[in-house]
Amino acid sequence: MVLTPSGLRFWGARLPFTVGHGGVTRDKREGDGATPVGVHRIVGCLYRPDRVAKPCDWAVPIGPGDLWSDDSDQPDYNTMVRAPYPGSAERLMRGDRLYDIVLITDWNWPDAEPGRGSAIFIHRWRGPGRPTEGCVGLKPAHLRWIVPRISYATRLIVPEELAG
Repeated sequence: MVLTPSGLRFWGARLPFTVGHGGVTRDKREGDGATPVGVHRIVGCLYRPDRVAKPCDWAVPIGPGDLWSDDSDQPDYNTMVRAPYPGSAERLMRGDRLYDIVLITDWNWPDAEPGRGSAIFIHRWRGPGRPTEGCVGLKPAHLRWIVPRISYATRLIVPEELAG
């Protein structure tokens, strides 16, 4: 999967996408809202079993207590954790549908460097031109089409040319 100015290139298709409200950056920091340049492996898939069928055989269901740590002062920064949690974390089982299916990239993982940013996911977008918090957003139908066609360690390439 390669992000290009004309769309995400995958299996001969070019699919519309959105990136973070901070644009694409070479120097990712926690909370900057930017999508990092680089070659990012897909290292996981999460899904909401109460809303969608299991999208691939390696997908992991998420529930009400599942969170993603974005607290760089915690030892489990940039990993999935469970509530109750002592630090700052994002709820994975959201009220909206953004995280019904989530592909997890290896950005700043598995040995997270504090402050370098967490949770660069590929997930459902809010709509064309509506940015994410730093993730890559796709149309729901395109995300459902991609997931069964990839495997663990498929790469997402965010090229330098997209950085501002």
